[in-house]
Amino acid sequence: MNLYWLEEPSAARSETRLEGRADVAIVGAGVTGCSAALRLAEAGLRVRVHDARGIAEGASGRNGGFALGGGAARYDIARDTYGVERAKGFWRWTHEALDRMADLAGDALRRTGSYRLAGDEEEREGIRLEYEALREDGFEAEWLDDVPGGAAGRFHGAISHPHDGSIQPARFVRRLASLATAAGAEFREHDLVEDLDALDADRILVATDGYGHGLVPEIADLVWPTRGQVIVSEPLDRELYDRPHYARQGFDYWQQLPDGRILLGGFRDVSILDELTDVEETTPTIQSSLASFLHELVGEEVPVTHRWAGIFGLTQDMLPLVGAVPGRDGRLWVAGGYSGHGNVLGFACGELVADAILGRESPQLELLDPARFSA
Repeated sequence: MNLYWLEEPSAARSETRLEGRADVAIVGAGVTGCSAALRLAEAGLRVRVHDARGIAEGASGRNGGFALGGGAARYDIARDTYGVERAKGFWRWTHEALDRMADLAGDALRRTGSYRLAGDEEEREGIRLEYEALREDGFEAEWLDDVPGGAAGRFHGAISHPHDGSIQPARFVRRLASLATAAGAEFREHDLVEDLDALDADRILVATDGYGHGLVPEIADLVWPTRGQVIVSEPLDRELYDRPHYARQGFDYWQQLPDGRILLGGFRDVSILDELTDVEETTPTIQSSLASFLHELVGEEVPVTHRWAGIFGLTQDMLPLVGAVPGRDGRLWVAGGYSGHGNVLGFACGELVADAILGRESPQLELLDPARFSA
């Protein structure tokens, strides 16, 4: 697999070595682990981060590069499911996290906005309800009967989200790691953790999202590993898509990158049961569907230069799990289960779980508490 985001050379990062026991050991050096490490180290804790690969080489280097506010569920459905005030607070919290990301990301994040597209009349009705709920609760969004660019005339309406963006996720996460290192955190790359009890730390945070299934048995049935597949084309000589686009309830998503390439992912529903797996490999069925849709999006055959698969964690209620693992006496913590929205939620939940470890309160902790499934 050719991994587009990870081809960019990693900037030199100073190394920190902690002597003796850590206050917090973090398993996973993706966006959540690095976000939490930065928050904890800045608060003065001794933090050690372990990853079986290098920094950002899991889902943080294998996704579609979308930076979207909100959650995985439609906003109107979230209001009905979680309650209006909880949904409104959660959505606003993610928008605030996206603003903080912009402060840290530099040129890794472009605030382009995004389009959520209706693939048919039924989806139009659904996202129209979402749009109306967003506007009713004071969120900035615009309804479009059609969109400009390559998608013009092909869909049945769209929501324009002006504050969303496009992110180079590996670059962003590596920057978080550099900031965390400067604050005193230690990173141990290529250090596989198979036994949490072997970690020399007072508290442990597992931040692996869909990877490491079974590492925390208590949540093994709550976070389902799910595979997402992506392709990237050769650069085009014209701009067709000026921001992230997604349609069919997020099963199709694409954007045109600054170098002119089309990045396209999704079609998981073509063989949806097969994609409930932590096997990180592409499949002919979905790759063929992606290539056909790429042809449609561009209007001609375009060579594919990169293709890959990555794993994310799906949850039953489409909300992450963030907090102390029940029955572990406050020593074991978890943050994951972003249901395909990990770039922003992963960052926000890394900060949130760090704050919880530090004893800081947040209304999101009750909503995302892993214990909600055992209540």
